[in-house]
Amino acid sequence: MKHHFLSLAAFALAAIISAPASAQATRVLSPDGLTYLDVKLEDGRLSYSAGYRTLVKAKKKNAAPDTLDVPMVLDSPLGVYTNVADFSKDLTLKETIRHEGTIKHSYRLRQGKQSEINSEENGLGLVLTTPQRRNGGVIMTVQFAVFNNNIAYRYRFLQGGETGAIIVTGEASGFRLPTDATAFICPQSDPMIGWKRTKPSYEEGYIWDEPITTRSNYGHGWTFPCLFHEGDKGWLLISETGVSSNYCGSHLSDATPDGLFTIAFPMEGENNGFGSTGAQIGLGNCNTNANDDVTGYTPWRTITFGSSLKPIVETTIAWDVVEPLYEPSIDYQGSRNTWSWILWQDASINYDDQIKFIDLAAALGWEGCLIDGGWYKNIGREGMEKLFAYCKQKGVRPWVWYNSNGGWNDAPQCARQCMHNPIVRKQEMKWLRDGGVAGIKVDFFGGDKQETMRLYEGILSDANDYGIQVICHGCTLPRGWERMYPNYCSSEAVLASENLYFSQGFCEQEARHACLHPFVRNAVGSMEYGGTALQKRLHKEPNKGNTRRTSDVFELATAIAFQSSGQNFALTPRNLTEQPQFEIDFMKQVPTTWDETCLIDGYPGKYIVLARRHADRWYIAAMNAEPAAKTITFDPTVLNGFSIEKATLLTDGPDGLTPQQAPLKLDKKKRVTLKLQPQCAAVIY
Repeated sequence: MKHHFLSLAAFALAAIISAPASAQATRVLSPDGLTYLDVKLEDGRLSYSAGYRTLVKAKKKNAAPDTLDVPMVLDSPLGVYTNVADFSKDLTLKETIRHEGTIKHSYRLRQGKQSEINSEENGLGLVLTTPQRRNGGVIMTVQFAVFNNNIAYRYRFLQGGETGAIIVTGEASGFRLPTDATAFICPQSDPMIGWKRTKPSYEEGYIWDEPITTRSNYGHGWTFPCLFHEGDKGWLLISETGVSSNYCGSHLSDATPDGLFTIAFPMEGENNGFGSTGAQIGLGNCNTNANDDVTGYTPWRTITFGSSLKPIVETTIAWDVVEPLYEPSIDYQGSRNTWSWILWQDASINYDDQIKFIDLAAALGWEGCLIDGGWYKNIGREGMEKLFAYCKQKGVRPWVWYNSNGGWNDAPQCARQCMHNPIVRKQEMKWLRDGGVAGIKVDFFGGDKQETMRLYEGILSDANDYGIQVICHGCTLPRGWERMYPNYCSSEAVLASENLYFSQGFCEQEARHACLHPFVRNAVGSMEYGGTALQKRLHKEPNKGNTRRTSDVFELATAIAFQSSGQNFALTPRNLTEQPQFEIDFMKQVPTTWDETCLIDGYPGKYIVLARRHADRWYIAAMNAEPAAKTITFDPTVLNGFSIEKATLLTDGPDGLTPQQAPLKLDKKKRVTLKLQPQCAAVIY
C-alpha cells in the first residue's frame, strides 16, 4: 500500500475527556494519533479492534489531509470466565473512565534493549457488571493503554459484595486477524514429554511464514510471542506481560477458520499434574485508590504493530506497563561468562576443567564463569568453595547451575532439591553469597501454571535478598520480568545453542534461526541463547562433533543480535590461539547491556541488520541466512552519534571463508554497502 504520508502533529489529541457511562462504543488514539483502538459493547458482549492510521494527501488543493485506518486486529472478543460468573456475556457498562491528558512513563532498564525509556500512552477504563446469579457482587474492569504502535489491555476484578476471592478458569480474550495473514509462531508442546519429561519449555521449532490457520503440531496452540505478517499492511506481534505469582502464564490457541486466536491457559498435565490450570486471585477494593492496591489484576495482553518490522524489534511495551515488585539489594551488572558445558559437556564439570574456564574468563577480561550441572556430585561443596576463592583471586565472579526440582519432572542433574523449598533455598543463597557468587542458572521448570509462577517469583525474590542474579533455563517466557524483578537476568525459552552440539540438522539451520529470534523471541524479553561458538567442530576434541556452518563473523554478530545482560558464550581455551586476534579483541570488548536498539533492515529468517548502542559506541550486526549472496546497503546517519572515523569493519572476505578486519569505508553516496555470502555476516563497531 502506497500513500503520501503527512505529519499528524496537528491532529494529535490535546486531552482525553470523560465519556458518559451510557456510551457503548468508543475510540482511543495514541499520543501521536497514529495508533487507534476501537472498543464496543454490543448485546452484552465486549469486543475491540485496532490498527494504525495514515494521512493521505487530499485530492483538492489546500484541503486538509484525510486519514485512512489500516486495520490490523479485526473485531475480537474480550471477557473472562470465573467460578462465580461468566464475564464474557450479559455485561452492562456502568462507567467509562478516560484519563485527562497523556500518561507518561519514564524509567531505567538495566538489563534490556534500551536503558532510558520514555513512553506515553492514552488510557481507557471500563467498569462492567453482570446480572448472573452467584456473582457475589464481583465487578470487572477493563483497562486499555494505547501507545504509539502498541496496545495493551488487562482486566481487574473488584469486590462489590461478600465475595473477596475468585478462580479465573479461562478467558474469552481474542485476537482476530485477516485469514490471508501468515505466521512465525512456535507450538506449545504436550506436557511431560521430551528428555526426562521436562516439557513444555518453549523449545519447539517455529513455523515460518505459513497461513495463520495452520494447526499446531500438538494441537495445543502457540507460545508467546507470536509474529504475524499481514502483507502490504505490515507486521503484528502478540504477547503478554506482567505475569507474577498472582496468575498463570498463557499462550494462544489454534486459530479458528475465520482467523480468531484466543488466550489459552496451561494444560492439566503440566507440573506433573500438580496445581490448577486457572488462576486464584484476590479481589481489589472498590474504596481503595488503584495506585495503592495491586490485587485483582490479570496480566497485560500486548499487541505491537506497524507498516514495518521496526516497531516490533524496538518495542518496550513489555516493560512500559509493569512496575518493579521490589528494590534491588545491590547494583547488579551485566556479565560475560565462560561456559565449559556447552562444548565440553558433562565431563567438564570437574575442578581442573573449571579452573581452565576461570582462567579463560580472566584472559578475556570477562566478568564471570558458569559452573554447570553436576558440580554437586563431581566437585562437591568443598571443591566449589576452592573454586570460589580462585575466582576471587582471578577477578572473576562465579555463576552456579541449579535444578529447580522439586517433583515436577525426572531431570537428574544436581544440585537438586535446593530451589523449590524456601527454607533450603535461603540457606543455599547465603552459601552462594558468602562465596562471592554473582548469579545462578536455574533449569528444568515445570510449565506455566500459577504454581510454577510462584516458584519463579520465590527464587527471584530470595536471590535478591542475597544480591544474586538469576538466569532461567528450560523455562517459560519472561513476561516483563526485567523490570518487575531487578535481579532477573535472562531466560532461555527458545531452541538454543545446546542443540548445535546435539544435532547436525540444527547446525544446518543456525543462520536461519539467528535471523528470526530478534524479530520474535528476543523482541519481548532477554534471551539466554549461549551462542558465539568459534570452533568449526563443536566438541572438546578438534576433529569430533558436529560441524558449524556459519562463518566466524556470523558467530561474532550473534553477540550483538542476541540480547541478554548475562551472556554465556561458547568460547573455549583453544580459541585464544586458533582464532585471528581481531576476533578475540572483539569478544573482549562486546558489551551485554545496551542503551539503544535500532532495526535498520531485515526479514525474519532471511537476513537482519541490527544496531545496538552501548554508551557512545554503536555495534552493528548484518547477517545473511539466505542461500545466495546478499548485498545490503544502508545510511549510517540513521544511528544518532555514529562515528564513521572510529568504526571498524569485520567481514568474512569475498569468499566467506577468510575473516578480515578493516576500517569502515562508505560508498560514493555516503552509505555502507556490504556483500554477504550465505551464512556469513559483517560486524561494525
